[in-house]
Amino acid sequence: MQGFFSDEMRRNPYPLYEKMRNASPVYYVPPPFDAWMVFDYQSVKWVLHDHEVFSSQVPAPPNWLIFIDPPNHTKLRVIVSQAFTPRVVANLEPRIRDLSHQLLDAVIERGEMDLAAEYSVPLPMMVIAEMIGMPAEDWPRFNRWSEAILKLSHTRSAGPEAAAALSEFRAVANEMTAYLGEMIGLRKAAPKDDLLTRIVAAQVDGEHLSPEEILGFVQLLTVAGQETTTNLINNAIVCLIENPEQRQFLEQRLDSMPRAIEEVLRYRAPVQWMMRTPRREVEVQGSRIQAGKLVLPVIGSANRDTRQFPQADRFDITRDPNPHVAFGHGIHFCLGAALARLVSRIALADLLERLKGLELASNEPWEPRQALHVHGPARLLIRWGAL
Repeated sequence: MQGFFSDEMRRNPYPLYEKMRNASPVYYVPPPFDAWMVFDYQSVKWVLHDHEVFSSQVPAPPNWLIFIDPPNHTKLRVIVSQAFTPRVVANLEPRIRDLSHQLLDAVIERGEMDLAAEYSVPLPMMVIAEMIGMPAEDWPRFNRWSEAILKLSHTRSAGPEAAAALSEFRAVANEMTAYLGEMIGLRKAAPKDDLLTRIVAAQVDGEHLSPEEILGFVQLLTVAGQETTTNLINNAIVCLIENPEQRQFLEQRLDSMPRAIEEVLRYRAPVQWMMRTPRREVEVQGSRIQAGKLVLPVIGSANRDTRQFPQADRFDITRDPNPHVAFGHGIHFCLGAALARLVSRIALADLLERLKGLELASNEPWEPRQALHVHGPARLLIRWGAL
């Protein structure tokens, strides 16, 4: 596993995933990482689904919904879901289109851009920040929070980088606590039609979220809501440029966009692994894992398992069925999946319709985004208008 976290490997981990599925579907990575990685589809799905065997309580920030077990998880998810309904998500569509058009209007005459920095990072960031109720002048602060939270994945590596990431996160957490405390006070005094107002008002059996729970939810939404969609858009463009026949099919059949998005989620999963810890000693594919040990179900590998997906290494936007686990599985299935799909559907349609002749503007390998557990380019130089 030497070099597993190198830039080259993170750009294309899939040959190694295949090797591990065949030779060592469950593999222990020694300290400082000190974790068991699970690679095959059935085992990954089991680890994600069986919350009675695999706890979601892991070394992670407190009060994040994805790291909480029942019964507290059940209560918190019910409350958060009240503020994240399908109607709320669907009503965002006109505004998402406006934001997408604004971003493309600013660059379209130039004929080239860094897709990540100038479009796929700011679009979901603005959607989430506006959804929460943050004024536009605070959006750069929101993006800085997201970048700091993302770096937490480096804390598994120990050393100076891990210490710096933890220190930066603590500073950001203090800043977010003060900021949200002020915003919550304003929403209680004068409710608005935004997510924060709905979160503050939502309750189960007379219980509201505590300030600490609201902070945890906003921290999670800040990074997960932005990063997953950013990588989904970037990865989709990479997939379509690398597979021109699939791109041509999609351009002629934009009604196939939902299936295309599902195939991108499978083929280049934005989040490559999740974290769990067994409540008791458990055997997975012949390996005995002690209670409390960190287990990483590798979603990116599961989605390329040929025992589940015929021709798994072929990008095929007509694939059906497509039971990928890119958004997780079970009680922790991603609450923001519908929003990520909506933003990506609008974004990709706009990019394909408005940027004719879209291609990469550099032959240099793309630089992976900062967090170890996500998959996608930090920069993606593209150009258009060559046709």
